[in-house]
Formats: sequence, C-alpha cells, structure tokens
Amino acid sequence: MKQGVLKIDDLDPDGVRIIVDWIQFDSGASVFIPCINTEQAKKQVEVIAKRKNWVIKTQIRVETDCLGLRIWRVT
Repeated sequence: MKQGVLKIDDLDPDGVRIIVDWIQFDSGASVFIPCINTEQAKKQVEVIAKRKNWVIKTQIRVETDCLGLRIWRVT
C-alpha cells in the first residue's frame, strides 16, 4: 500500500493519510476525523492549530457508528 508524501498539515493518527481542507476551516466550523487512535489525532490537530494561531475544541465521539475526533474552530 502506497500512502504518498505526508504534508505538514495532513493527519495520520492510524497510519493512513487524512487530508483536511484547513483553508475552509473558518471560525465556528467543525470537522469529524474518523480514527481509532483518537489521542494521536488530538495531538496532531493541536500542533496544527498552534501553528495557525487557532483556538480549537476537541471531543472524542462516535458518529454514525464510527469512532473519531470532532474538532471545532473557536477562533
């Protein structure tokens, strides 16, 4: 399996590349990241948010029978 190049703002909490359109992630928006390793996803998202000077809120959730991390951009 070829994953490709992991870019600076990509996530890979379970070893699978997840691309989020961070440009569209405005204040008040949220995104659900389906993953098993939710703690790793949270750490990766916090690094990205810090680099972009964003305040975020995260919550581990099950949505549509899928475990993952919901992220809200506060500012």
